[in-house]
This record gives sequence, C-alpha cells and structure tokens, in this order.
Amino acid sequence: MATIDLETTKDQARKLLDSRIASVTDLVIARKRVDELREQLAEAERDDKKAYVRATKDGWSEDELKKLGLDNGAAAKRRTRRTTSADSASDTSAAESPSDS
Repeated sequence: MATIDLETTKDQARKLLDSRIASVTDLVIARKRVDELREQLAEAERDDKKAYVRATKDGWSEDELKKLGLDNGAAAKRRTRRTTSADSASDTSAAESPSDS
C-alpha cells in the first residue's frame, strides 16, 4: 500500500477548493453587478417617468410625444411585459409538444 503524505493531500485539497471558491467569487461579483444595474435601471425609469410627466405638464400631448418617438415609457413597459409573458408561455408549450409525441 502506498503511503499518503498528509501535507501533499492537504495541498491538493486546497487547490481543488481554491478553484471552487474562485467560481463562487465570480458568481457573487456577477450577481452584485446585476443588482447594481437593476437599481440603475429602476432609477432611470423613475427619471424617465418624471420627465414624461413634466413634458405633458409643459403642454405636450401624449399624441405629440408619440409622434416624436417618445411614447409613455411606463405604458410601453407594461405592453412589453405582457407580450413577453405570452411569448414565454407559448415557447414553453411548443417546447413540450415535440417531447409528447
């Protein structure tokens, strides 16, 4: 039977753990970035809504803003979410159909 060196085994185990720790570290960094970007997006959407309201209070009609390519961001966002949810549901059922046959 071969002799097992404790220090060599510990070093090998540390190398394996270091690799696993590195991947978790990368995951934490990525998640933090996602959280930061979501907060930035939420802030930008609040600013957009305030600016839109300010424009309408300054006399711009919704139709005029729409003609300028400046739809109400909140309403457009709601439409996009509904469409995305419907698309996801149809994609899921389409993905399940071939496996059923």
